[in-house]
Amino acid sequence: MADADPPVFASMKRVEERAADDAAALSALLDEVEGPFVVRGLVKDWPLVRAGLESGRAARKYLLDKACAAPFTVTIGQPGRDGRLFYDDDFGMNFRTARGKLADIFRGFDENEGRKDAPAIYLTSVDMGTFFDGLVEDNPSPVRDRKPSERIWIGTDTRVAAHNDFPRNLACCAVGRRRFTIFPPEQFANLYLGPLENTPAGRPVSMVDMHRPDLEAYPRFAEALEHAQVVELEPGDAVYIPSMWWHHVEGLSEFNILVNYWWRETPSYLAQPQDALNHAILAIRDLPGEDREIWRKLFEHYVFDAGDAVTGHIPAKARGILAPLTPETASQLRTYLLRTLNR
Repeated sequence: MADADPPVFASMKRVEERAADDAAALSALLDEVEGPFVVRGLVKDWPLVRAGLESGRAARKYLLDKACAAPFTVTIGQPGRDGRLFYDDDFGMNFRTARGKLADIFRGFDENEGRKDAPAIYLTSVDMGTFFDGLVEDNPSPVRDRKPSERIWIGTDTRVAAHNDFPRNLACCAVGRRRFTIFPPEQFANLYLGPLENTPAGRPVSMVDMHRPDLEAYPRFAEALEHAQVVELEPGDAVYIPSMWWHHVEGLSEFNILVNYWWRETPSYLAQPQDALNHAILAIRDLPGEDREIWRKLFEHYVFDAGDAVTGHIPAKARGILAPLTPETASQLRTYLLRTLNR
């Protein structure tokens, strides 16, 4: 990478390190610790980690031997752009996507190895169970009890701007080295988020270049840096990122593999909060001020302060969606929303 260790990271607080010798100990930590933490060597015994310690090519061969025949989607950045996958000057993307056999994509890694003008190459959020045969079984999840979504990320020394995810996240560095810079959820205003609907990977991202923060253009980012935590992961290490915490992710090695696990504590039949935010922008944000204030109070009443004051006067059998949602009432509400949105 063009600037492997910018000075902005030197004074940051380090992510707390915790010990977990087995899945039970890790599960206890996940229930007890509120913020992010690191577990060194958590997955050091994975065959994938051992292959990567031999070489990047050995890790790629290991994955090829387990890959299914389905085409893979790959992101290809522009040469000489220091691996930052971001917007271009016109707010398009500074990368393109393509599809192909994993063997052909890995050949691109081989051919660009060692080249200073090589493009960024990144396979993002690949479903391990769908695209590989036996990979999940041979490299077992340390959070199996959480029934997570299991994803693998394979790339060069890329940089992904600070973003957040609704699910909880355990990210395991399998090959190469990774750096995570993590911010608390409430720092969103100081991160200067970009568009909601036009994003590099589905989530709004910070517009600030972490390697070269422009504090004249983004003065509040100085406050975000006061709350930032940073960690460099070696092969076999893992970092836990709680729901909605912002994280900037970068590969520090020429070839990197990350395996991450997403899970949510709420039932799967509940909708995504981001969808509600988008709908509120559509339906409420541009109303006259006095109307918005009425709807603010209704949201506080029905959503944020929901309790006996809202439903106590209604017989339990008649509360409908005002009662805690069930799979049945959630499905009814989803059907109603789809019908009204399509008017």
